[in-house]
Amino acid sequence: MVTVQQNIEAKLGAALPDARLEVVNESHRHNVPPGSESHFKLVVVSDAFEGLNLLRRHQKVNAILAEELKDKIHALSMETLTPAEWAARGGAVMASPECRGGSKE
Repeated sequence: MVTVQQNIEAKLGAALPDARLEVVNESHRHNVPPGSESHFKLVVVSDAFEGLNLLRRHQKVNAILAEELKDKIHALSMETLTPAEWAARGGAVMASPECRGGSKE
């Protein structure tokens, strides 16, 4: 059986073959049953983002993962960068915030 994470990796890899891709299942950091695949963090570095603003980059990724976003993925955070932006950051990935359990604090 293909996991949600494997499916995300396969779809993004096929649509953005030049991409440096990191898919992290962060579900364990949230109030979900053990083994869940509902909260993901993506780091996608691709030439395909050249000339696109952040909104357009995220729309591109959302379109690729449209089926998963309908009913499998509850939360998706993304870092979408060009290779030059990735290099300028020294390859650093931003830390994810702690889960607040839906709190509005």
